[in-house]
Amino acid sequence: MSTTSPTAWGPPQRLMPDNHWDWSIKVPFSQGWRCGPFIYVGGQISADDKGRTIGVGDIAVQTRNVFEAIKAVLAESGAEMRHLVKFNTFYVHDGEGEEIREYWEAMTAVRLEYFEEPGPVGTAVRVSGLAYPDLLIEVEGVAYVPELAGT
Repeated sequence: MSTTSPTAWGPPQRLMPDNHWDWSIKVPFSQGWRCGPFIYVGGQISADDKGRTIGVGDIAVQTRNVFEAIKAVLAESGAEMRHLVKFNTFYVHDGEGEEIREYWEAMTAVRLEYFEEPGPVGTAVRVSGLAYPDLLIEVEGVAYVPELAGT
């Protein structure tokens, strides 16, 4: 049985798309990393290139911006949304009862625009807040691109 060792993949590639959102202070963090056939996308938010929230109060707008940011990070290494195998969604909502379901469905309706069958595995976690006060959603993910295994 033949396997490719991680050392055959070459060094990791930092993914930092041009004109992408940035943190409000200088940090050494990365938007993503490609490690062989795996791409790790750091938590993406709905922000402009200065880190200011886009779509304050609108979960659909913020969700769309987050998934567009994920697409941009994946594209940096030649990957697409179809390569995403796992994503974690953290969302803020302080409603109760039926409001929770309606909010989650509005967010999920946008998320579904980005996936075909069979889609990735996903987790959605309701949280009390994110890094910036107006953010409603943050998503991180892992992609697998077998074509990149030997490069």
